[in-house]
Amino acid sequence: MAITVREDRPVGRHAAVPPGSLFRRIYAPRASDALAFSMATYAMPLLVLAITGSSSLTGLAFALEWTPRIAAFVVAGKAVDRRGAAVVSFVASLARATVVAASAVALLLLPRGTAETAVILVLAAVTGTLSQFSFVANEAVGAVVTRRDQARPHGVQTALVGIDQSATVIGPLLAGLLLLAGPGWMLGCLSAVSLAAAVLGLQTPPTPLRAIRADAAGKDGALRLGLRTLLTLPALGRLVAGLACSNLALGLLQSASPVIVVETFGRSSADVGAMWSAAAVATLLAITCCRLALRRLDLWGVGMVSATLASAACLAVPHAPSYLSYTVLVAIFMAGDGGLTVVLRTVRSLIIPTTALGATLSLTMLLLLLPFPAAGVLVALTPPAHLGTVILVCALVQAAALLTVFVRLRDEPTLRLVVARQ
Repeated sequence: MAITVREDRPVGRHAAVPPGSLFRRIYAPRASDALAFSMATYAMPLLVLAITGSSSLTGLAFALEWTPRIAAFVVAGKAVDRRGAAVVSFVASLARATVVAASAVALLLLPRGTAETAVILVLAAVTGTLSQFSFVANEAVGAVVTRRDQARPHGVQTALVGIDQSATVIGPLLAGLLLLAGPGWMLGCLSAVSLAAAVLGLQTPPTPLRAIRADAAGKDGALRLGLRTLLTLPALGRLVAGLACSNLALGLLQSASPVIVVETFGRSSADVGAMWSAAAVATLLAITCCRLALRRLDLWGVGMVSATLASAACLAVPHAPSYLSYTVLVAIFMAGDGGLTVVLRTVRSLIIPTTALGATLSLTMLLLLLPFPAAGVLVALTPPAHLGTVILVCALVQAAALLTVFVRLRDEPTLRLVVARQ
């Protein structure tokens, strides 16, 4: 027996796999945008720490980077439904390239101090917002292609997660090395990558998911439509809730790691980038293992193993005695998180109705990202000596949440029957 993919007769070329190779239309735009996304995400807290030397401002920069992303999600989903992925991706990436380039010039001209710090904090907020618009556009295209791949629905998603993690291998390491040469070099590279993402984004399908979505959004609102759809999909709702708790732990590690690695272990910004690159390599290996495992196991089994790895590693992170052990534990955590991401994205792409795709994708991403600014605030308010305790408490919450979710989903037909379509 095979699970039935929910279709609602979408209108426009966005509803079908676009002409041309998947690499040109899907994977190349995703790769360039993912690299820019990765560099911006991991470099901004490092940049603030390098300029100010303050752990509180580092956490504040992380919160400022993620808070506007949350606010942008509903608008981004509506924009993708109305205007199409190509327009949204192009405009967002081009604007990001322009803002980053202008900030690089400003940092060269301004003296070190309050003005320079303000520029970086504003840059973190603006790049975070623009990155979410392009990310939602690429996610919508990936979801459409996934539901059209009848033979291997998890194949496209593992490829997309692999692209994201490959960018995470390169992005932090590249940003950390460029920061050693100076902020201008790092920002100049980020601007160039964003410009490439804008050009390649024009390769994505230009038409909206559904022609009537503009009227529907005006009556009900994208947020209400996404919430109504999510409430009819309990398996997806539980997965989102569990991964939101896991993302709080991930956000803490991302926000606190520059402080822990630089101040506690006495390493450089390049070592912070190397740590996240090593974690991304571990995630890529985990994704490959997930692809092989899904030929024999169902999504529930893969998700349960991934949740166990992520929880165990996060519980051990606060007790890491050295930079090397800390890096290994973070890599194991990220490997488990990568497996959970494959499970969530596959289920999400299979069961969300096409007519509510943009709105529901935006809502799920919104819920998954709410913990990130909260994590930044926690780091900003916590003295460096107590960061380990905060991480341990969040690790306990994560472990309890993931265990509860997967016990509840043990007999969920969606997670058990997806394997029949491989």
